[in-house]
Amino acid sequence: SCDYWLVSLCSHHTDNELSVWILLPFTYEIMQQEIRPLVAVDIIEQLHRQFAILSGGRGKDGAPIITFPEFAGFSEIPDEDFLNVVTYLTSIPSLEAASIGFIIIIDRRRDKWSAVKASLTRIAGAFPGNLQLVFVLRPSRFIQRAIADIGIKLYRDDFKMKVPIIMLNSVSDLHGYIDKCQLTRELGGTLEYGHSQWIHHRTAIENFAMTVKTTAQMLQTFGTDLAETELPNDVQCTEDLLSAHTDHHSKLKDELKLAVKQGATLLTCIREPVTRSANSKLSPDELENVATVERLLAQLDETEKAFDQFWTRHHLKLEQCLQLRHFEHDFREVKLTLDNLMEAQAGFSDVGDSVSRVEHLLREQKQLEEKGQVCKAQTLALHGEQLIQNNHYAVDSIRPKCVELRRICDDFTNETKKKYDILGKSLELHKQLDKASQWCEAGIYLLASQAVDKCQSQEGAETALVEIEKFLATAKEHQLSNPKEFYNQFDTILTPEIKILQKLEDVQEMFDKRQVSLKKLAAKQTRPVQPVAPHPESSPKRASPKTTRPAGVGGPLIFASRYSIQYYSTPYFFSFSHIINELIETERVYVEELQSIIEGYASEMDNPSLLHLIPSMLQNKKDILFGNLPEIYDFHNRIFLKELENCIENPELLARCFLKRKEDLQIYEKYCQNKPRSEALWRQCGDSIFFQECQRKLDHKLSLDAYLLKPVQRITKYQLLLKEMLKCSKNSEGTAELEEALATVLDIIKSVNDSMHQIAITGYEGDVGELGKLLMQGSFNVWTDHKKGHNKVKDLARFKPMQRHLFLYTKMLLFCKKREENTDGHEKTASYSFKNSLKMSTVGITENVKGDNKKFEIWYNGREEVYIIQASSVELKNTWISEIRKVLTGQLEACRGKTQCDLMMLPSFCSCQGQRNCSMRHLCSDK
Repeated sequence: SCDYWLVSLCSHHTDNELSVWILLPFTYEIMQQEIRPLVAVDIIEQLHRQFAILSGGRGKDGAPIITFPEFAGFSEIPDEDFLNVVTYLTSIPSLEAASIGFIIIIDRRRDKWSAVKASLTRIAGAFPGNLQLVFVLRPSRFIQRAIADIGIKLYRDDFKMKVPIIMLNSVSDLHGYIDKCQLTRELGGTLEYGHSQWIHHRTAIENFAMTVKTTAQMLQTFGTDLAETELPNDVQCTEDLLSAHTDHHSKLKDELKLAVKQGATLLTCIREPVTRSANSKLSPDELENVATVERLLAQLDETEKAFDQFWTRHHLKLEQCLQLRHFEHDFREVKLTLDNLMEAQAGFSDVGDSVSRVEHLLREQKQLEEKGQVCKAQTLALHGEQLIQNNHYAVDSIRPKCVELRRICDDFTNETKKKYDILGKSLELHKQLDKASQWCEAGIYLLASQAVDKCQSQEGAETALVEIEKFLATAKEHQLSNPKEFYNQFDTILTPEIKILQKLEDVQEMFDKRQVSLKKLAAKQTRPVQPVAPHPESSPKRASPKTTRPAGVGGPLIFASRYSIQYYSTPYFFSFSHIINELIETERVYVEELQSIIEGYASEMDNPSLLHLIPSMLQNKKDILFGNLPEIYDFHNRIFLKELENCIENPELLARCFLKRKEDLQIYEKYCQNKPRSEALWRQCGDSIFFQECQRKLDHKLSLDAYLLKPVQRITKYQLLLKEMLKCSKNSEGTAELEEALATVLDIIKSVNDSMHQIAITGYEGDVGELGKLLMQGSFNVWTDHKKGHNKVKDLARFKPMQRHLFLYTKMLLFCKKREENTDGHEKTASYSFKNSLKMSTVGITENVKGDNKKFEIWYNGREEVYIIQASSVELKNTWISEIRKVLTGQLEACRGKTQCDLMMLPSFCSCQGQRNCSMRHLCSDK
């Protein structure tokens, strides 16, 4: 079985890869440890000669035993071979065991004194380990034993050994010093030892360790390739990349499983004696071998878990990238189609000149609408919103496209509706025109059918008048609804419509003339007409003496005017008091909310009756979820709320409350620093039944995570209310204190914000707490100018600036690289990877750089290393220079006060050599 797994371990090597950040402890342990000069494979032939063995036995105090069995050609062994074997054997036991010292047993019972002497001399001169005892089984023959007794007395000092050399007559004497169970059968002991099997085990363990190391290196290469891979910009390339990475991932998983299987097989082989016989026990060396293999297997398991987590995130990002590319492709197609149709619709100005034409235009508009793909665009916009809700990493790219799709759909829909309205009116008008034309034809026919001779009599004339009046009564049914107004929308009236309108006027005129004639004929045979008073309805109407006014104009305007006067004449103290009342009322609500969170959620986590509802991942993590929220509640409930309530009668005391409690309000910094951990824990267990039950009992509308944001919102609320108070109290008593209180709150907010950035620094080996106070932090473009050998050429060739996030402390300036990642599909979180640092006690600054007023320089050691820093604005640059100047000036003053040393012993501030135009000339050492 050993032959099998040895061949198996040596015959499976494939490429494995892992992301750069997945460097687990085993990677550092294996890859960073010193490489042993020898492994079993390197000296396999010398080990097989068996002139020295490490049987696994130990002394009474745990010292490892190295045995030099009888070997006829011991003196002929080359020094290099002897040293390699002994060095390898001494490197196998643990450091703890090796520190006790090695026990050497030299078996020369069948040899001569000369062999004993040669062995002792060689061991004394070449043994690399720490010796404790040397046992020599002297020659068994009488003469050689006597010679050995005399020789050891004469030559003991020549061996130059600082440890005792004990000469033994037999193995029985050896048993008085070492237990039998720690000695091999050759020395009268019971320890099972097979040299060939021992070599197999050592070779297999070292091969397995090398396999693990090689796997880690290849996993790292794979991760580096993934990290450096740019996401494609089209669907096909993204699909190909996803497929390639998925195939590679599958191969890596197979290799990891194979490595685990190999380790398990090796472990089984080492434990084989114990498995075969219950009375057997593993030697200390074998137990160490078991521990080594188990540790490597555990680290492989950790590696696989970390690799799976990394792959899950990477695969999710690739899938989201593919979703994005499909979305962008569909967006371009839909937008192009809608834009073309909008352009075609804009040029579609025909409203028709007949009913049939308008109906045809309506059918064309319907077809155009169907081609518009409005439903597809709306579906695509909905899909984009779903991607945003699923925490897609490209939210900033998807949201504008969704807005654009909605806008295009609305524009196309509005234009289509407008077109339908116009065509509908056109259709109605043309139907009316057709009816009007028919009415005109009927009227002409009526006039033509009235015989002139019959109308000459009074009866005939009256009959004709009745017919005309009946016909004219039907005119109201064919009146047109402002046709001219309709066609004015198109700046033209077509000829058929003009003819019909003219025809209506002509027919109406014909009927008017016929009526006048018929009335004259009917009046000739009647009595003279008596004068009649004018009909009341025909009397001219006089205008009303009352002036009309639009309804509701007077009242509301007067009310608005009065309200405005009353508002602007409101005394100042009313507005200020109103803001104070709002501050106190919201403070009371805030304290009540904090109390409900602590009593309704935090305390319930200790309720035995609800323990079964709490998820395992939440056990013993109350402090992580709630942070120092109890401390915040205690401060506001016992102290701050009461002090604010005292300001109701004395508003001028309000600013002092904030100034007095400036240090106490720093508790918000600790809360905000813990917030990322709290949110990560909430994402894992926020949907548990425990929180739902607590929310139900409290009758809260919102879940716990919304209430955990209250402290962050509260500190911002103070800022807004103080600003409003300043607006009300401008140029009045107490303004200075209010400004100072506002500055205090803003300083707290800045401190909280800076601390949130500070905790995201990674890779800095020191303690940032020892760097002093964090004064400033921000992102800049940075160029470097190193004047040492090849570095100068390398850095001067960097035309493109480095993007660096700077952290200015009182003792140190840190240069970091900002990185943003998706965590479990949630929002991007920023981290700052440490790149370089400068001690503030060794730097100088040059405030102005020729050619760009937003640049300045930070340098040290006679400008051997210069950092050119470009701010986003002149104001930001001046702020940083001011803070750096304060730090350097403070260091200078402190040094002067302590030592009164000469200025030439201090680091210079700039390289101006005392020029007049240097703004820091009064502090320059060159002065």
